Amino acid sequence: MKISDILKQDKVTLSFEVFPPKTSSSYESVARATQEIAALHPDFMSVTYGAGGGTSEHTVQIAADLHAQYGVNVLTHLTCVSSTRQHVSAMLEKFKQHGIENVLALRGDIPAGGAPENEYHYAAELVRDIKSQGDFCVGGACYPEGHVEAANKTEDILHLKEKVDAGCEFLTTQMFFDNNILYNFLYRIREKGITVPVIAGIMPVTNVKQIKRITSMSGTYLPERFKAIVDRFGENPEAMKQAGVIYATEQIIDLIANGVNHIHVYSMNKPEVAAGIQASLSEILK
Repeated sequence: MKISDILKQDKVTLSFEVFPPKTSSSYESVARATQEIAALHPDFMSVTYGAGGGTSEHTVQIAADLHAQYGVNVLTHLTCVSSTRQHVSAMLEKFKQHGIENVLALRGDIPAGGAPENEYHYAAELVRDIKSQGDFCVGGACYPEGHVEAANKTEDILHLKEKVDAGCEFLTTQMFFDNNILYNFLYRIREKGITVPVIAGIMPVTNVKQIKRITSMSGTYLPERFKAIVDRFGENPEAMKQAGVIYATEQIIDLIANGVNHIHVYSMNKPEVAAGIQASLSEILK
């Protein structure tokens, strides 16, 4: 089923992101984790795509198994900055062969020590290529706090409009920890004529290492309330996991109460985290 059709339904949706293994030796453990998350019957699951396409084969296999064996709607990521058009076309053919019809089109990050190919520069170019090569439902990423490479938020929204005009049918946000940031972002993009559905991306932070990685890579704003939770529970792994899941759940409840009905959880391949959030929303999701 196409994600665009799922988002048209008059209901709250909950989906989870998983990532493929970096090596073949860890494939089985990752596959088990994704299967446990699939057993929760989310509205869909997204499968990430390693920088430079390094996990492309595993991405396809994980997504294909989730779709064929567990009946889950899948959304495969596809990055282009380190890809050729030939490679992108080959990946799209593999998606078609496995009945995968949803693609999240991303520019992607340049791998450390690597160099971008010259055939793609922006995600909008990838969106157009995907739309021209099959009946895919294409989504894109958006950044409520602005992309780190954009000169300012206005410029970032103009680039976002280019992606939507190229064929993006929905958008998924980068993680954020203050819902007011998203509400302000939604107001600004609607003013600029971006009307496609926006899925709120929520990251349950379960350990201190995640915080350091998040802030170093994206400069994401951390509210004082969230910082206090990390300061109090950061050295206690189980307490931090519980507090992180609760914080994320409270974010989601507030979003739904304010009309943001589509939630995507960056589950980090942790079935217990996905299950904890889903259980806390059981009546809300009915």
